[in-house]
Amino acid sequence: MASNNNNSSSSGNIPVSEVYWSLVDKADKKFSKIRDLPYYQRNRYDTYFYKVFKVYTQLWKFQQENRQKLVEAGLKRWEIGEIASRIAQLYFGQYMRTSEAGYLSESYVFYEAILSREYFKEGLLQDLNLANKQLRFFARFMMVCLVLNRREMVHQLVGQLKMLVDECKRTFQEADFKEWKLVVQEIVRFLKADTTFMNTRPLRYSLVLDPSPDCLPQVSISIGKRNLRLRDAILSSYHHNEVKFSELTLDTFRMLQCLEWEPSGSFYQSGGASLSGMGTKIGQNGSPGPSRINYSHDITDPTLPPNPRKAILYRPSITHFIAVLATICEELPPDGVLLIYLSGSGRGRQTIVPSYGAGTSLDTTENIVRSFQSHNIHSEANSTSPFRSPSDSPNPSSGQSKEDCISCHSGCLHIGSRGNGGLNFIYPCDLIPFTRRPLFLVIDSDSSEAFKGINGAEKGEPAAMLLSPSSLSPPVAVVDTSRHPTGSLFTIFLTAPLQAFCLLLGFSGSDVEMDLYSKAEKLLSSSLNDWGLTLATSDTLDPAWAQILSDPFLRRILLRFIFCRAVLTLYAPTFNKKEFLPECLPCLPMAVHPTTTASQTMVLQIASIFSVTNRFIFSEGIMLPEDTHSDRESISSS
Repeated sequence: MASNNNNSSSSGNIPVSEVYWSLVDKADKKFSKIRDLPYYQRNRYDTYFYKVFKVYTQLWKFQQENRQKLVEAGLKRWEIGEIASRIAQLYFGQYMRTSEAGYLSESYVFYEAILSREYFKEGLLQDLNLANKQLRFFARFMMVCLVLNRREMVHQLVGQLKMLVDECKRTFQEADFKEWKLVVQEIVRFLKADTTFMNTRPLRYSLVLDPSPDCLPQVSISIGKRNLRLRDAILSSYHHNEVKFSELTLDTFRMLQCLEWEPSGSFYQSGGASLSGMGTKIGQNGSPGPSRINYSHDITDPTLPPNPRKAILYRPSITHFIAVLATICEELPPDGVLLIYLSGSGRGRQTIVPSYGAGTSLDTTENIVRSFQSHNIHSEANSTSPFRSPSDSPNPSSGQSKEDCISCHSGCLHIGSRGNGGLNFIYPCDLIPFTRRPLFLVIDSDSSEAFKGINGAEKGEPAAMLLSPSSLSPPVAVVDTSRHPTGSLFTIFLTAPLQAFCLLLGFSGSDVEMDLYSKAEKLLSSSLNDWGLTLATSDTLDPAWAQILSDPFLRRILLRFIFCRAVLTLYAPTFNKKEFLPECLPCLPMAVHPTTTASQTMVLQIASIFSVTNRFIFSEGIMLPEDTHSDRESISSS
């Protein structure tokens, strides 16, 4: 391609530099047009994204093949880094749109090349604009590494960000870097909450650790007349002062990973991939990556099915939330089910936060963390995040009558802080019009009970619902607040159930022997599979559950809910206290009820492994199996 450009340049007497800047201008214009496109309208803009990728393919190849001439004409290294950064942003944006892991890994490839080649370092402390580019690069790269679960790189970037902020404060004394100090504090707080213990095993669905989808027991055809698949998910969490980085809260971060496939073996790599030269990386859309490594070979697995697509909404207005929900329902395939995860406080119980004016530290911090994930080229500080779409979307008419809503209008969920009024609250009746499509609802709120009103009011499809305890503060041994320092305990049970069990009892990673943890993990996996078989063979399983039981993601969440319910039912401080127990609708068969012998024995076995059986209340006659005693003694003596 470059040779054609060079020929045309010589024949038309057009300098290579002019051809290059013409391509840059063309790429800039296309890039700027996509910054405000919503991520949830997936099919509508795919063609345009491919066109943008094509332009950047041409631009990247041209600068590679004409590098010497362009440098002689005045091309700076940071300008090359800017191209690589925009390609990385395009890939990350396409990952957010499609949830395809390949786009995420290719974003990592370009960001890693910028870091290793130090594109923005030359003249960094002589140019405030260049310093800001480097700071934004660090923040963007950290987000990619977090989602990709590259923790060593995250910690490396945090260290470099801290040093650069300190150097900039000393060098550019006229500038205010207080906002960047707050960004540093935010990521440090996030990493402190999302500990190594919380990531003992991958949150993503792992074919190494989780059952193969091909081996899941099938529901009787008389009960499950169809098998639905999780195709889309809406994830939204908002709590005052909750742990987050940019617009990715800790709870939605865990749910996002829980709804994706773990590339086989990638979690167990001790460090980053080897960075030996591997030739030019060719992206999914023909875009050439930096000449370093085929990193996506280590993180993508062509044998895995596609990930469910996800829309992450941070503090949306209700009109925006409904617009996203309506669009996804419209695009949902005939065999698809939509998961909606909502985490927030009830209307009467949320913390009242004062309305901060422009220029305060809160506003500035949120602006800056939004800007570093933005697609905006010309004014990055005023742009939006890929986690946030315009909030003034039209609110489609729900068609609900007053009578339809009255039974489920007594409670709601607080999802934002946009002043006073209904823009901040989701009522159960807001969701009812969309029950014309199959929904799987996970409500993590002290007002979760209000959403029980949806059951029986559906408009065509039965909604499957998992509801958190109405009291979000079970007597946890180490904390006395409504939300555990590491996030919502209910959400942790659904995404990392054994860690949630340990946290409930006051254990941290340093308190748990890994041999005991591994034994408990195997026992839990076996028990969850037993519960899955029990559900699949039950004659009383409700069709709402039967039709989703063959989906590996939804099945795993449901079985972990059964474990959560059993643990909290038998846990002494919450025993016989309804407000501390989660619920599900429709009801599950009695065979998986917490009071059954099988359920109590399972909890007793796990409690015995950690020597905490005295913290639970079991029915008379519930005893450990004989082999459990010998196994426990052998581990203790080893």
